[in-house]
Amino acid sequence: MTSFAPDSIVLNRKLPLWYQVSQSLRASILGRSPRDPLRLPTEEQLAGHYGVSVLTMRQALKELEDEGLITRHRRRGTFIEPTAQRGAPVRLLGSVDAIVAQQSGMVTELLSHGGTEVPAEVSEYFPGLAEVATYHRLRGDEKTGEPTNHARNYVRPELAAAIDPQDLVRWPMTKVLRDVVGADIGRITDTVEARLADPETARLLGVPLLSPILHYTGVTYDSGGRPLDVAVIHYRGDRFSFTVTLDAH
Repeated sequence: MTSFAPDSIVLNRKLPLWYQVSQSLRASILGRSPRDPLRLPTEEQLAGHYGVSVLTMRQALKELEDEGLITRHRRRGTFIEPTAQRGAPVRLLGSVDAIVAQQSGMVTELLSHGGTEVPAEVSEYFPGLAEVATYHRLRGDEKTGEPTNHARNYVRPELAAAIDPQDLVRWPMTKVLRDVVGADIGRITDTVEARLADPETARLLGVPLLSPILHYTGVTYDSGGRPLDVAVIHYRGDRFSFTVTLDAH
């Protein structure tokens, strides 16, 4: 049986090898032609293709299996899920300090804040809550003041009671939650996808309607896995890029 042929990459030895391999293979799977075979080469063949150990390859494949992009069958092999779709979240490795650094260095205007009914787009993160606190901010380049993104944060009411809205003009929400409110932050998940600017985003960011933007959803969890804050941010696609630094240790 003919096997699927993944793309080749040049590995950066300063970054976790399993992560680079998993994301390269992920891109190959999502970009495959409908005519491509669904069966992947063996672990040994893939390890040789990428120039990594079998153990590293196994870790990369587990990441894709956890996403639902592949299934693994003993003695039969590893297969691409025929229904695998673009848009599955990519796991980005970093620290809370890295998130704070990413969000800092912008001129910020607080557009509005207050309690609101839980919006449908974030309701899955706040089961049982009828209301959340919402903070809407417009942020721009520190030097030019040009708008680069607008953000809505949806925060649990008991945490919002300890937030001074003016702190959000000076600092990112992550820093306010951790250093001012004293929230127990366990992890943050980031999802970034391409979208087209809606009328509100086009107006706030000064871009044409339906122009490309980056749509970001960041969910902050406590150490017990309970969501504390959901950030929904629209970035100008021509003024912003994400840089992710990964540490192997």
